[in-house]
Amino acid sequence: MSFKPKVALSNDFLLQLAKLSAKVHTKVMKWAIQFQADPKSPGINYENINGARDPNLKSVRIDGDWRGIVFKPSAGDVYVLLYVDHHDDAYRWAENRKLTINPVTGAMQMLTFESITEQAPEEAHSANVGSAEGTVDASAAEAAPALFAGLEDRELMSLGVPQELLGFVRGIASEEELDAKQAQLPLEAYEGLFLVAAGDTVSQVLNARETRVDKVIDTEDFAAALATPESQSRFVVVSDDESMTAILNAPLAQWRVFLHPTQKKLAVGDRSGPVRVLGGAGTGKTVLAMHRAKWLAENRTKANQKVFVTTFTKNLAADIEQNLRTLCSSETFAKLEVRNLDAWVNAFMRSRKLEHRIVYDRKQDAAHQAWQAALAVKDSSLDLPDNFYESELEQVVLAQGITTLDQYRTARRTGRGVILSRAKRDAVWPVFEEYRGQLASRKLKEVDDAYREVADVLNAEAQSSKPVYSAIVADETQDLGPQALRLLRALVPAGPNDLFFVGDGHQRIYSRNKAAMSRCGIDIRGRAKKLYLNYRTTDEIRRQAVALLEGCEIDDLDDGQDDAKRYKSLSHGPAPDVLSVEGIEAAAKHSIEFVRQWNAAQGDGVPLSFCVITSSEKNRDAIAGLMQAADLRCIPITAQSNHADARDMVHLATMHRAKGLEFDCVVVIAPECYLGVPEKTGTQRKLLYVALTRAKRGAMLLALGGAAAQIAAPS
Repeated sequence: MSFKPKVALSNDFLLQLAKLSAKVHTKVMKWAIQFQADPKSPGINYENINGARDPNLKSVRIDGDWRGIVFKPSAGDVYVLLYVDHHDDAYRWAENRKLTINPVTGAMQMLTFESITEQAPEEAHSANVGSAEGTVDASAAEAAPALFAGLEDRELMSLGVPQELLGFVRGIASEEELDAKQAQLPLEAYEGLFLVAAGDTVSQVLNARETRVDKVIDTEDFAAALATPESQSRFVVVSDDESMTAILNAPLAQWRVFLHPTQKKLAVGDRSGPVRVLGGAGTGKTVLAMHRAKWLAENRTKANQKVFVTTFTKNLAADIEQNLRTLCSSETFAKLEVRNLDAWVNAFMRSRKLEHRIVYDRKQDAAHQAWQAALAVKDSSLDLPDNFYESELEQVVLAQGITTLDQYRTARRTGRGVILSRAKRDAVWPVFEEYRGQLASRKLKEVDDAYREVADVLNAEAQSSKPVYSAIVADETQDLGPQALRLLRALVPAGPNDLFFVGDGHQRIYSRNKAAMSRCGIDIRGRAKKLYLNYRTTDEIRRQAVALLEGCEIDDLDDGQDDAKRYKSLSHGPAPDVLSVEGIEAAAKHSIEFVRQWNAAQGDGVPLSFCVITSSEKNRDAIAGLMQAADLRCIPITAQSNHADARDMVHLATMHRAKGLEFDCVVVIAPECYLGVPEKTGTQRKLLYVALTRAKRGAMLLALGGAAAQIAAPS
């Protein structure tokens, strides 16, 4: 019995493919599909590359000028498409590269060697080595041991450091030097090293990664190496023409194919119960959530069930659904249901013929009338302002699902600022009771009450009905309040793979929804994970965004604290401009200049995407009018329309509406009141953090009314 050879594509191959003209792209695709079908075909002429560091790298003719670089080991049936380019450039790329297997982790790693002319051959053999993304300065390997001097060789390799790079890593003297040489290290090695430099032990890093380093590794078994999560962050195995065509035809969106090793391990495999994954902006939380949903649908979902993928807002749910359609086969997508939670609750209530409409804005129409009627019964002797009653309703009564006076008498009110005796609670309660009565007479219901009542129905029916969902995957968990979490808990039976949450306390922009999972029946002990690497935003933009949160409390979604000190960005660029401006006209002028400067710098390359983000629809529309008057095409992002992928135009969005999106360049326009004392402007500063981290390459922060001086400089 003969086995079909295993063919894989490297991320370098796909990156290079995306740069080719349509004509050459089509030619390479045709060749790659034929190659995948039979890499042992007599028609494929593998040519040796003279002087190549790795004898397993071969050149394959595509046409008279173009060459593919292929890894073809002397033994075994693994073939990897590594690179494609003009003849001379392809040979030059291949000459100084070597594909190896880490002897501790078992991962495939591509190294780059730089020719050495001033060293003896035996010295050159181990000196100038790097990853496929860069080369290594020869002097680095000879530097005095410093930052990682206390780690043994095996410990360094267990973090992902290639054996050939041990001397290079031992020459790194500071965290700044490590960051400067990030591109010269495999991704998992850089992450492990900066976590150790930040104070983690090697064991803590490996435990968090769930990495085993006790196995015997065959450094010639490339088929086994391809199965590791570390390898799958750089190489994707293609098993048939259909998958090859889909990958090569898709627009370059690397997240569809490659996941960071930590993401890969969290996306696949069984979990004993609920999982919570924290990560700063741009760390790939939504990507992870989508891959986890895909794996659950394909591997742990019966024919009569679905995986429910949900989030807080309609826009984000629509964006996730669109991406899942691209990521999944039609059979897999049929096992997914993607909907924001409010929409799901409304549909459930309609299915049960419940006539109540949900109140989303207490200041509108009938709900406003109901609230004013409730305030009319307040006890004037208490001397409490109207806004106290509203915040008490949101943060205590609705959040905790309190429905009776007895429950309110014993309710936790931590952080409310006003102490209420039992007698005062008795005097306050009639306002809330009257409000609910007023709503009921109008067939209205607060959203938290709707969540609570639907959860009660589900819990009551749990013993008599089969669960509709096999699992739930929730994105932007920090925006889901206590009743929302209790509802999700009620939607799926407790057990393996039941609940998967991703979120970030830094991005909590709905302060009324703060919740602790453990108090909502969700136990994440032993299954709380973190993502550290930012793939979207440059480190300069990330640090400016984090500086905005200086002095703000950041929670971990479960009654603990989170911080940003271990988060890192992989890309670099110019620091954001931070300016004070007087009025919308001045803000528009700076925004127009920003767009034109970046477009001029881009030249004839792929058009950049822009977004101007404001605090209100009024400011958004005013900026749009002024930019259109300057002959810039503009398009608003609203609840009904996204269009975030459109180019050759400037998007405009409010800070809430921009959440979850990304653009090449962003201008954020902030009112002066957003930049007051951090203890009092935490929610507004988190909005600014969210807005600024939508940018991938360039950003500008404009403070209306001279507030720029109050923005902390990044440390």
